[in-house]
Amino acid sequence: MSGHSKWSSIKHKKGINDAKRANVFTKIARMIAIGAREGGGDLAVNFKLKMLVDKARSVNMPKDNIERAIKRGTGELKDGAIIEEVIYEAYGPSQEAMLIKVATDNKNRTFGEVRNILTKNGGKIVTAGAISYMFNQVGEIEISVKEADKEDVEMKLIESGAEDFSLEDNTAWVYTKLSELKIVKENLERENFQILNAQPSYVATQKKEITEAEREKYENLLEKLDENDDVVEIYDDLK
Repeated sequence: MSGHSKWSSIKHKKGINDAKRANVFTKIARMIAIGAREGGGDLAVNFKLKMLVDKARSVNMPKDNIERAIKRGTGELKDGAIIEEVIYEAYGPSQEAMLIKVATDNKNRTFGEVRNILTKNGGKIVTAGAISYMFNQVGEIEISVKEADKEDVEMKLIESGAEDFSLEDNTAWVYTKLSELKIVKENLERENFQILNAQPSYVATQKKEITEAEREKYENLLEKLDENDDVVEIYDDLK
């Protein structure tokens, strides 16, 4: 099951400079607005919203930005069209299966922009259902792992309810049933793990390998997609 969203990977790989920070804030603010619209603005009862606010805080998003995004979602602040979540299905330049999640206030504009980025970088949009059946929706929790804890981290993750996990440097990605995301997150917190991010995710049922040259082309596509403010997550079938 292992594999994590490419949005997270890009951020860890390159860090967040000042120019990128505004792009990140915009993406998270749009997801917060969606979360607040779907489940209300109370973090105590809206777990999805709480996860998004935690994510915003982890990248030092200003409190005013967070509160404004929540109010936009609940309708207390009326400053534009309703933001909607859409998932596009696509193939990358080497037939990588991709799910591209966007948060947009103009679906026609965003579809055109994403399609153009894919076309210019060897990819293509495909019809709904052509890719999605290759993925399962799961819960994904990203945690920080101290070097000294690595020997017994596997047992702690299993005891916390993880169905699968992957470890890279000092970060672990923990996977759960979507319905168990909240309780596993709470279990990990009780084990004193630092939660970096928690969210619903998509994991490919089968993984494929590509060459280094193909990966370079694909990562260039990911960078171009990530530059678009509407693109919030990207999932694929790569090992």
